[in-house]
Parts: sequence; structure tokens; C-alpha cells
Amino acid sequence: MTSPSNRKHHIDEKFESDLTDEEFSNRLLLRGVAKKRRFKNVNFRYTIFDTCYLRLCVFEDCDFTGCRFTGTNALGASFENCKFEYAVFERTQIDSSILGTNCPGYENLKLRFARSLRLNYQSLGDSEAVNAAIAIELDASEVHLHKAWKSPEGYYRSKYKGWDRVEMFLRWLEFKILDLLWGNGESTWKLARAVGVTLLGMAMIHVFFFGDPAKVPEYFSALWKMPQVFLGALKPPAYPPSYLALVFFIRLVAFGFFMSIVIKRFNRR
Repeated sequence: MTSPSNRKHHIDEKFESDLTDEEFSNRLLLRGVAKKRRFKNVNFRYTIFDTCYLRLCVFEDCDFTGCRFTGTNALGASFENCKFEYAVFERTQIDSSILGTNCPGYENLKLRFARSLRLNYQSLGDSEAVNAAIAIELDASEVHLHKAWKSPEGYYRSKYKGWDRVEMFLRWLEFKILDLLWGNGESTWKLARAVGVTLLGMAMIHVFFFGDPAKVPEYFSALWKMPQVFLGALKPPAYPPSYLALVFFIRLVAFGFFMSIVIKRFNRR
């Protein structure tokens, strides 16, 4: 049922010169060293870079499809027009600029690429790079989910049919709602905006159901009181218990969202 993959092993070897138009696929490069070398149009497909040192190298038009980078130092290395479909990064030091210049074209592959780098940067404690990876991951997720239920492209229409398409629509809808509420856990500004809209809605309810809509000062008074009601410091006697319970529930959700954002930000550090 299986046959040898004929993977070639290169252990404790050093690149002595630049490489151009070379075949270097399906290799195991263990503790390999390359410093200030230039690699142009080199095929690295399915190669494993394990504990390698690739400082200040330049990679142009190289193919890293299916590669795995483990414990590798690639700080200062630049990648120009390289392919990273299905590539995996683990405990690898690599500049976050790779996210801006070498993302795969398809959204589902871009999502996996950004997610792998995000987990990699999290393991290294690089919070700025984590944020950059998350931004691309979220953008790719939104486009992928949208195309999964709506796009006429053959790939999506052959993969997502019937109830699978409905499921992807519901997932896209959930993604958009959570993005609107709190940026899917990444935006305190969106959370503050959602709380502000909630307070405005509470003020309108107070005026139209418990006040006098014809009096303009009622609106300003309601806007002044609503933060106190929202935080539980003020409980107007006219409010029914069910309405106060709803406000209490919304406050708990908003506080939970806020704490989640704070904890995630500190965890990245």
C-alpha cells in the first residue's frame, strides 16, 4: 500500500553558494546553515527545515508548498513572490513582513497560512506579529465564508452543496455579527461602539415608554441616566424586572467580551 518517499537527508550541511533554478524538493534539512545566500526559482516543495539557520537570506520565486519549518532562525530573510501553500511554521523566527508579500491567493489557503504563522508567533511571544497574522486570518475567513455560500466559482459550488451551503451561510452570518459587535475578539473600539448603540437604544426606550417623547430635555436626561442603569448603579422603579434582567444580561455579555479581549492581549505578551 505504500512505497518509500525517497526523501534525501542533509544533516549539518552548509550552503556554500547561491542557488538558481535548482531542484531541492522532498528533502530533510537538519541543522542546515545558509547566511546571506540568494535562492532564486528553487523548488523546495515538501522539504522539512528542522533547526536551520537561514539568516539574511533572499528567496525569490521559490516554491515552499507543503514545507515545514521547525525551530528555524530566518530573521532578516526576505521572501519575494514565493509560494507557501500548506506550509507549516513551528517555533520559527521569521519576519512578519512575509504576511504582507507572500500570502497564498486562495482565501482558504491564506487562512491556513496566517493561522500557522499566528500560532508560531504566539509560541515566540511576538505580540505585534500575532496581531498582524490575526488581521489577515480574519479577513481571509470572512471572504472564504462568503464565497462558500454565495460565490459561483466551481471550487466552492462543487464543495459546498445543499445543507453545507446553508451551514456556511449561517457561519458567515455569525462571523459578521460577531465582527460587528467586537471585531471577533480583536477590537475594543467595536465593542465600545456596540455598547454606545445599546445605551442609545436604552435611552430611546426610556423616553418613549417611561417618559414624555414631546419634551426635548427628556432625551438628554435619558442619555445621562443610561450608563448608570447599564452598570447597575441606578434602577428606576418604573422599569419591570424582566427589562432590568435583560439589561443585566447584556452587561454581563459586554463585560465578558471586554475581559476576553484584555486577557488575549496580555496572553500574547
